[in-house]
Amino acid sequence: MRTGDGGTPVPARPSETARFVGWLGSLGCAAAGYAVFQFLFGVLPDSLGGSAARYLISGLSGIGTGVAAWLAAALVRARAAATAGAPTSGTTTPVVVEQPAPGPLPRVLSDAYDTLLAALTVVDDPNRGLLTGWPHALGESAPTRPTSVGTAYGLHIMLDFGMPDGRVRTGDLVDTLWRLRLPTGGWSARSQGSEARPEVTALVLGALTRAGVPRDRLAQDVDRCATGFTPRLDLAGRESTHVVTTVMRGLLRAAPDHDVLPLLREALVEGAINDRGRDRLHCWGYRLESPHGLPSALHTAQAVVALDRCARVLDEPEPEEVRTAREDGVRWLLACPATLHHRCPDLRNLREEVRRPRTDDSSRHEVLNVRHFTASWVVRALMSPTAQAVVAQDGSAEAWRERLDGAAAAVWAGQTDGVWSWWSADSSELRYPMWMTYQGLSALRAHAVWMYRPGQ
Repeated sequence: MRTGDGGTPVPARPSETARFVGWLGSLGCAAAGYAVFQFLFGVLPDSLGGSAARYLISGLSGIGTGVAAWLAAALVRARAAATAGAPTSGTTTPVVVEQPAPGPLPRVLSDAYDTLLAALTVVDDPNRGLLTGWPHALGESAPTRPTSVGTAYGLHIMLDFGMPDGRVRTGDLVDTLWRLRLPTGGWSARSQGSEARPEVTALVLGALTRAGVPRDRLAQDVDRCATGFTPRLDLAGRESTHVVTTVMRGLLRAAPDHDVLPLLREALVEGAINDRGRDRLHCWGYRLESPHGLPSALHTAQAVVALDRCARVLDEPEPEEVRTAREDGVRWLLACPATLHHRCPDLRNLREEVRRPRTDDSSRHEVLNVRHFTASWVVRALMSPTAQAVVAQDGSAEAWRERLDGAAAAVWAGQTDGVWSWWSADSSELRYPMWMTYQGLSALRAHAVWMYRPGQ
């Protein structure tokens, strides 16, 4: 037997010789013998010994031929039966199919984990105790202790990885974040000094919530973050699209029922602008107050992600203007006029400053330099449920696919061995910020899950 394309056994084809002998045997042994008898009786000469001798020779020859034909047919049948019952080379012997090698993403994730593990910092601080985590960026020239921002993003990455082994422990990272908490509550970036800032506090609260910290333990810092984030107390933060959306994402994790979330959502929608270059669709610049700045794919994507999560989490009817704004944001991203969407202007990385007056000296400012990995945000926005609804409603699947694939390709191109680098025009030194690696890994992992098609 042989196997067909689908693995189903198929009878083996007999050879030409086997078919001929089988046909000969099918005539009957007696018929074959009689044919030989008739032939010889007709051609043997009378001088051989008379009719009796001719009959004898022809008869013996016919009988011999009949017996030989029967034996040959039996032998062929026996060999065919044996062949059908036993495997032969190239027929029924199972073929060992080489398993395909894993795609490149598992290698990137593995390399990233090894790099983060090697960069894990453990410092016994005399004031805060044992700190386990990461600094703001990987590969910093001077040994530094873990920071709130670096460790929070590192915790997010480890939770995405599912903590594959015990070399990094969630509990150690959680304890470190609590030890880095400011004496008056909340958290700040390394460059912000000793005053808590809402965007960093919300980031840490979101990471602690994902790690399973009880809600009552977070309540005091949640309230401090929310009550301090007002136009009167933090005007610069409330005017920043980046800061508002960061606080919204963190509180949607840590306190999804907090009263401040609808207010922040309203402020975000009111800060949208209309772009005449793209059918007057709603989009966002870097500021929520005038001057808003130019329409920005980065800030539009951040706004879409924040509003999309609000639509899913907040337990109240969504105002029509909010739904229109977030859907317009997706349409604005899909209206990118470029032809090469893996390196179009919409995907340019951006940098901005958040300047706040210092509380100890109002004549001086605290400056927070913020860098943005634009392509990762566009990937997130285009994979949101809002984007799905818009694509289905508008029939814009082709445009959506081109822009999503382009943004994902741009994210992929930015990594080396699972780590993303930031290049600054004012310095030849490459930086490897923890937040950038988190955003890159998160975007690629989400895109891979999105594109998975079982059986294809």
